[in-house]
Amino acid sequence: MQKTFVMSWSGGKDSALAYYRAVLEGNVPVALFTMFEEDGSKSRSHGLPIEILEAQAERMGLPLEIGKAGWSGYEKEFIRHLKKFKGNDIEMGVYGDIDLEDHRAWVQKVSKEADMEVSHPLWGEPRRKLLEELLAEGFKAVITVVDTTRMPAEFLGREFTLELIEELEAIGVDACGEEGEFHTVIIDGPIFVEAVPAVFGDIIEAGQYRILEVKLQ
Repeated sequence: MQKTFVMSWSGGKDSALAYYRAVLEGNVPVALFTMFEEDGSKSRSHGLPIEILEAQAERMGLPLEIGKAGWSGYEKEFIRHLKKFKGNDIEMGVYGDIDLEDHRAWVQKVSKEADMEVSHPLWGEPRRKLLEELLAEGFKAVITVVDTTRMPAEFLGREFTLELIEELEAIGVDACGEEGEFHTVIIDGPIFVEAVPAVFGDIIEAGQYRILEVKLQ
């Protein structure tokens, strides 16, 4: 049955593919929802600036809703927004989780608080199969964050290809980055009316992480 939904949007490959599948299933997107740092400077999970996420949303024809919180207030802020969406007659939240049970349980918990339905379009599928689908459908994903304790920073700025997937697997890195080894930004694909004009700048050091600066042209 067709349902209206809000997409929990990271700006990266998993949320993009989950969104795409939710739409192909006949559901109707109403908004994107992204959590930001308390000061609103960058997105909480992927470290992206708001102008990149706004450019993605614009090319999807959707409004971008943002929450702002530190880790201590994150859950409360997340629930507050879910309740707002529910109050605006949005029936369902869509999430890009693949197989991390702890996060799925958290999503179900906060959604129950807001009396919202939950959809995980990618759940339980082989990670490699999802990556191959992403490429086959014409999505362009670029690695923008790397955890240097798990993989070399040289992968920053690399676009996803079958060759890249094989390189990552050859050095023992999960090519989906599902455990937080790396994060991506989606700059093109069938969900956009045109590509996001992203340019990549300096590499920022943040503890064990290296973050590639992403800006609009």
